[in-house]
Amino acid sequence: MPRNALLLFSRLLLAALFVPSGFHVLTDIAGTAGYFAGLGLPLPTLVAWATGLFELIAGLLILVGLKIPIAALLLAAFCIAAGFIGHYGQGGDDPTLTFMHSQMLMKDIALSGGFLALAMAGGGAYSFDGRLLRIGPETT
Repeated sequence: MPRNALLLFSRLLLAALFVPSGFHVLTDIAGTAGYFAGLGLPLPTLVAWATGLFELIAGLLILVGLKIPIAALLLAAFCIAAGFIGHYGQGGDDPTLTFMHSQMLMKDIALSGGFLALAMAGGGAYSFDGRLLRIGPETT
């Protein structure tokens, strides 16, 4: 698959997780704040608003390919932080919940790797960044 098409597809897949998640958080602030309160986070309602806005805006930046290096690096850091805050050591005595949380932590770590690779590769020609930088014809 040509490089620029693959970068576009990668951005679509990554944004497909964060745009709906950010929207969901913003439409269920109380539920998200309750979850954050259960984790012991301070100011859980403020954290819920910040999380929802960040996921939505950063996801949209990835989707359209604008400011990819910055957005991707921030999302990589966000995924690591969210994984360890929300999933590391969670589940208690329930082996099913413990397994689910360990899988969610690994998912967040893997997403970070994808975002770091995207930060290095850039958005490609089929992105706002590519248009702004006047990237040449597609390469394989």
